[in-house]
Amino acid sequence: MKILKIEFENINSLKGSHSIDFTKEPFTTNSLFAITGPTGSGKSSILDVISLALFNHVPRLGKITKNEITTKGAILTRNQKNAMARITYSCNSGIYSSQWTIEINRNNNLNDYEMELHDHQSGKLIDLKKSLIPGKNEELIGLNYDQFIKAVLLAQGEFAQFLRAKKDERGELLEKITGTGIYRQLGIRAFEKNKEASQEIIQQQNEIRIIDQNLLSNEDFAEKQLDLKEKSQTCENWRSEIDSIKKAIELKKSVSELESQLSILKSSEAKAKSQLEDFEKEQGKRLQMHEKIEPKAEGFREWSQNASRIKELEAEKSRLFNKLISTKKNIEELLENASVLTGSKLSEENLEKGIFDFRQQVLDLQQKRADKLSLYTTRKEQLKTELRDTEILVSDDLAELKSNLNTAFSTISSDLNQLLQKHQIAAIEDIPEELEKLRVFQKRSRDAYRYFMELQDSRKESGAVLEQLKLLEPELKSAPEKINKLSKDTALLKSDLANKQLSLENLKLRASLEEHRKNLVEGKPCPLCGATDHPLAEENEGSASVLETEIASLTKSYENSRELLTREESKLENIRKNFSEYSEKLKALQLLEKEQIQRLSTNFEEFSNLKSKEEFQKYENSLEEKSRDLANIERSSRLSNSYKNALPIVDEIQEIIDAGKNLKLQIDSLYPGTNIQNDIQQLHTNWIRLLQERDSLTEQLKTISSQYTKIIEKQQKIEGELKAFCLVHDFESIETARNFLLSESEARNFRREKQQIADQLTSAHASGKTLLEQLSKLKKIEPEQERPILEEQLKEKTTELANMDTACKEIDRILKNYEDNINRKTKLQEEISEKEKQSKRWRILNELIGDSKGKKFNDFAQDLTLSRLLSLANVRLKDLNDRYLIDKPKVQEDDGLVAIDQHMGGQRRSVKTLSGGETFILSLSMALALSDLASKNVEINSLFIDEGFGTLDPETLDQTLDTLERLQAESSKTIGIISHVDSLKERISTQIKLTRNGQGYSSLEIT
Repeated sequence: MKILKIEFENINSLKGSHSIDFTKEPFTTNSLFAITGPTGSGKSSILDVISLALFNHVPRLGKITKNEITTKGAILTRNQKNAMARITYSCNSGIYSSQWTIEINRNNNLNDYEMELHDHQSGKLIDLKKSLIPGKNEELIGLNYDQFIKAVLLAQGEFAQFLRAKKDERGELLEKITGTGIYRQLGIRAFEKNKEASQEIIQQQNEIRIIDQNLLSNEDFAEKQLDLKEKSQTCENWRSEIDSIKKAIELKKSVSELESQLSILKSSEAKAKSQLEDFEKEQGKRLQMHEKIEPKAEGFREWSQNASRIKELEAEKSRLFNKLISTKKNIEELLENASVLTGSKLSEENLEKGIFDFRQQVLDLQQKRADKLSLYTTRKEQLKTELRDTEILVSDDLAELKSNLNTAFSTISSDLNQLLQKHQIAAIEDIPEELEKLRVFQKRSRDAYRYFMELQDSRKESGAVLEQLKLLEPELKSAPEKINKLSKDTALLKSDLANKQLSLENLKLRASLEEHRKNLVEGKPCPLCGATDHPLAEENEGSASVLETEIASLTKSYENSRELLTREESKLENIRKNFSEYSEKLKALQLLEKEQIQRLSTNFEEFSNLKSKEEFQKYENSLEEKSRDLANIERSSRLSNSYKNALPIVDEIQEIIDAGKNLKLQIDSLYPGTNIQNDIQQLHTNWIRLLQERDSLTEQLKTISSQYTKIIEKQQKIEGELKAFCLVHDFESIETARNFLLSESEARNFRREKQQIADQLTSAHASGKTLLEQLSKLKKIEPEQERPILEEQLKEKTTELANMDTACKEIDRILKNYEDNINRKTKLQEEISEKEKQSKRWRILNELIGDSKGKKFNDFAQDLTLSRLLSLANVRLKDLNDRYLIDKPKVQEDDGLVAIDQHMGGQRRSVKTLSGGETFILSLSMALALSDLASKNVEINSLFIDEGFGTLDPETLDQTLDTLERLQAESSKTIGIISHVDSLKERISTQIKLTRNGQGYSSLEIT
């Protein structure tokens, strides 16, 4: 797996869009690069982008959620609306781009994050939910998040701590660094599973022991079974006896009930005979008399109804007559009241006209008063409108109001005349024209002031440019001389250097002789001349050495002089360029100044006497004061007009009030009431009602009289017929015969009652005969014993049966419990046997790796991991430094890790004795080894190494960088180093530079 491109936008302090493309320059030429920048500039944010885009995790926060971003203020750059992280990587399956995004919606709430995965080969997005994207990346890369972080991000700082740790601490650190905490969990789980299985077996064995203690012996069990059988048979016998007793008791109950029913029937028969006799004595005679007069029943009923109707008509005639007299009296009273109200004598014929004329007279006066009130309201509103811009309030005291108006009018008129005289204005009508002139003049004044200030700014800027020219002029004069001198010095140095180099070449031409001279030994003969003294050999050797030293010195002087000459020439060029630019600018400013002066003198001649900013401001203040006075004149004029117009309105309102009062007196003298309409209407309504009532009563009285006459005639005829009937049937009078007449329902009820009593008597006689027959049969089979004795026997037998039945149930329960316990014991024994088979593996596993804290298996696994890690680290260490190897401590040694010093004959020494640089080399090799271990099945071609290079001396730093460069060249890895070390920055040309820009933001630059 190799990271090809990193793209991100608004991540932490890195505001805006950024892209790091490892497939382009300068990374294609130099795959070893440095990530540099001060603390807090965002170096770690680049690593966050990688893990965020692939796995939605960052090392410092873990899994990223919307809530995590909101509460901790992480990931999304402050004051930005969206963030994006995208990683393009290659793997065995192809090239893919994994992207993570989040944004703030228009309601200023954070949406949930989104993830997508793009397949570059097909050019399409892989159709997966966002929650499945990290898993798909894991599948494509071949590493999960934890493995990826350990394989790609080499945190050598953790290994520096790991190297010096004791054994127990080293195990915890190794577990943290390698992510092998699963072995501790496995050890704890094996211990717990074994404990759990053993505990269940012990509990079941205890349960079996409890069952054994409560089990019956075989003899007891057999005895209980026999006892249950005997008691069950006894219960059956007693139940048969109880049934026989119950039947005898029921027979006794039946005989008793029949005797009781027979007694009741005899009583009922006697009662029915008595009721029949009573009926014949009381209702029977009335029923006979009714049946005697029943043929004339309709005539008797009509006679009774007519008599009642005659009484009703006589009462109604009396009531109507009395009411007619009362109505006539009310009519006379109403005429009298109407006359009093209108003040004139009214009769039945002219009452309506009189009251309506009176109503109209009152309404006319009330309307006049209402008109005055409306006019009063209108004028008062008009007065308020006139005085709304004044300080005078409209009150009901018109005299005081008028006095205040006169005073205010006099005062405002005086103030107005003073202002007009002050500004020499003839009439108020000239004020608008004066204001317009003033506004035009004020605008010209402000324009003149603006142009005047522009002229002052131009003069100020010209002065500044002139000062710059004065400063540049001496440098412009002295620079050519200085450059000329430097040119001569440089040429002289160049000539001296050439001569020295030529002398050195001449010496090199005599190389063979010099070689022989070098071989001469003082005191021994020369093979060419035989001399034992060799002064030229020392002289020549010294001359060559001196020449080389001089050439080196001259070369450095020449380079310095040439560099100084270049700087001075460049400086002169800049001075000339600046001088030219300032000169042109001064000419332009001087020309502009002439134009501004001309514009002021031509267009604003009236302001030529104003020579300073203060004079302009003073003049502008005077114009403002005049403007305020003119505005006051206008306001005073308006107030004066308001007071002037208000005075006649006040007089008119007073006249309206006086007229209204007179109308009120007229109305009160004519009509003291409150509502003439209602009063007259009520009077008229009562009048019409009384007339209608009088006519209606007269008509009703006439109708009643006619009905009375007719019913009297009819009643006389019916009485004649009924008197003849009474005489024949021996009735004293019609009234006597009528009293014997029953209503149809009453007669019907009497007949029904007589029949019911006769039926009851017949039924009682028949039922008594039947009961006597049944009682005779039961007496023949009735037992001799009395019922109380039988019930006592039943009670005793029932109690004995209940006790015996309870004893049977208890024995049955004991036998069932015995069977249940036997079955439970068998089942438990089977379960224990099965669990012992199953728990055997847990017991063995616990003996091998288990303990309550998981330390046993964890130590074993960590020891294997440490051996493998140290083996890989020593391979990497050979490339970094061939002096040391890392080994585990022996029994007699300190429990810290050991460094084997191969330069000292394999001497073993504690890593705690190593220097900071040596510790860094060892921890770096451990970090590289962890990457190899984490990616044992996956080729990782992108690595990032964090801080720690500052502890290295220059030689070791170079060696380390050489190793990393070799590692990069051999494996085609892209290696990034996060560092602050300046020498490292100089050594590694390709850099991702991060700088803080203020306000919490940083910028990114690739060089």
